Amino acid sequence: MTRGVAEEATGEWSAFPFPAPVAAYAAALNAADPDAVAACVTEDFRNEHASPAGRASTGRAAYRQRLPGFLAAFPQLRYTPEAPPIAAGDRVAVPYLMTAMLPGGPLRVRGLWLVTIRNGLIAERVDYWDSGAVPASAG
Repeated sequence: MTRGVAEEATGEWSAFPFPAPVAAYAAALNAADPDAVAACVTEDFRNEHASPAGRASTGRAAYRQRLPGFLAAFPQLRYTPEAPPIAAGDRVAVPYLMTAMLPGGPLRVRGLWLVTIRNGLIAERVDYWDSGAVPASAG
């Protein structure tokens, strides 16, 4: 992870007691750095979306391959925490607000990641979000 991304992790994500892997992952997404995002997940990472508009992937390499398209679809992407996390063992519920600036105007999507942390990395992310809030032309 680059130094800038690590420093970003201490921003608004430090306002609540998020585990370091979650803060680093959010900071890497906010920095729009596909390599840094991929470095935050395990080799067998599972990315699942509860929304029918989401696209699941399995494995760090497959996830990394899709990140540039995702990041390009959401200019000025920013995830901010909406509330403290709820943790149970190695699982953490992460309420967030995702914002971006789309050609049609600003985007605001509330959601929740349910992440599993293993060996200091994110092993699984299930993303619950309102697909009706995202125009079909995005993502």
